[in-house]
Amino acid sequence: MSKPVNLNRFKKQKARDDKRRKGDENAARHGVSKSQKDLAQARRDKADRDLDGHEKE
Repeated sequence: MSKPVNLNRFKKQKARDDKRRKGDENAARHGVSKSQKDLAQARRDKADRDLDGHEKE
């Protein structure tokens, strides 16, 4: 026979994992210098322009 599981424990652990993941994403996003942010934005803009340039009308 299997052991009963406590679903509250799993819900709390999932909430902790989600919060930790979001915190890691925020640290990665906000833990960079302004020049690195500007470079990343310029690369995203160029990729968008390149993609738009390949559209058929």
